[in-house]
Amino acid sequence: MFRIGMDLGGTKIEGIVLDAHGKELFRKRVETQREQGYWPILNRIKALHDDLAGSIANAPHTFGIGTPGTVSPRTGLLKNSNTVCMNGQPVKADLEKLLGRKIEIQNDANCFALAEALHGAGRGKKLVFGVIMGTGCGGGIVYNGEVISGPQGIAGEWGHMSINPHGPRCYCGQLGCVETLISGGGMEARYAEQFGVNKSLREIEKGFYAGQPDAVAFMKMFFRHFGRAIANLIDVLDPDVIVLGGGVSKFDALYTDGLADVAKFVFNDSLETPIVKHQIGDSAGVLGAALVGI
Repeated sequence: MFRIGMDLGGTKIEGIVLDAHGKELFRKRVETQREQGYWPILNRIKALHDDLAGSIANAPHTFGIGTPGTVSPRTGLLKNSNTVCMNGQPVKADLEKLLGRKIEIQNDANCFALAEALHGAGRGKKLVFGVIMGTGCGGGIVYNGEVISGPQGIAGEWGHMSINPHGPRCYCGQLGCVETLISGGGMEARYAEQFGVNKSLREIEKGFYAGQPDAVAFMKMFFRHFGRAIANLIDVLDPDVIVLGGGVSKFDALYTDGLADVAKFVFNDSLETPIVKHQIGDSAGVLGAALVGI
C-alpha cells in the first residue's frame, strides 16, 4: 500500500508519497499561512493531500501528519503547538471529517525520531532519542522501532524542561525552559537581550569561529546550557544514541565543545552516549509522518 505523510510546520507544509517499499514517488511543499487562522490551515492540508493522492491516481494509502504539539488523549484537542491558533482545536476529528477518512497525527519530533531510528543515524539501536533544535526544541523517543508517546502524549518533550528557574519566560508559561536557551529562536532572542544587537544564528556562528569576543562568550554559555540539558536527558533515559536535528544541529562545535559540557554534567565518570548529527536531514519529519500513518 502507498503511504502519504505530511509535515505541518510554522511556515510550510510538506507532503510526500512513498510506495510499498518506502521509495519516494512524489513530494510537494506549500506555505502554511498560519496568520490566516485555523480553518484555512486545515483547508490547505486537504488541498495538499488531494494533490498527493492524485499523484497515485487516488489509490489506497495510509496518511500520517507530523505537527508541533500533540493531540491530548484526554480531550482530543491539540495542545502545546507553537502555531497557537491550532491549540485547543479538535484537529484530528476536523481533518477526518474534511477528508472523509481516518488519519494519524503525531508530534513532529516523534516523526523525526522514528525516521532516524528506522532509516537514519539511529538505525540498529534499541533506544533512540531524537532531538530537534530549530525554531524551538522538540524531542521524541523510539524504543524497538516504535514511538513512545506516553499516556499524556508528552514523552520526549525535553524542550520544556527548565534548566534555569530564573531564566526567560517561555510561551508555555514556565521560566528557563530548554527551548528558550538553546533553540535557534531562543539563541537569537538571548543574544539580542545580552548585546542589544539582532543577529541570526548563522551570524552568531560566524562570529564564534572568527573569535569575536561577544560571540565566543555567548556560545560558551550556550554550550553550558546544552550540556546540562542533554546530561539531564541521559541521566533519565540512558539512550543508546541521541540524534540531533534542526538548524542548530548544523553547528559543528556542538559535537566538540558541546559534548565536552555534556560530559561535565552527566551522572557518570565518562560520556558513553553517542550524540550524532542526523542522516536524513530536513526530510526526516515528513518521512516519519508517512511511517506512522494509518
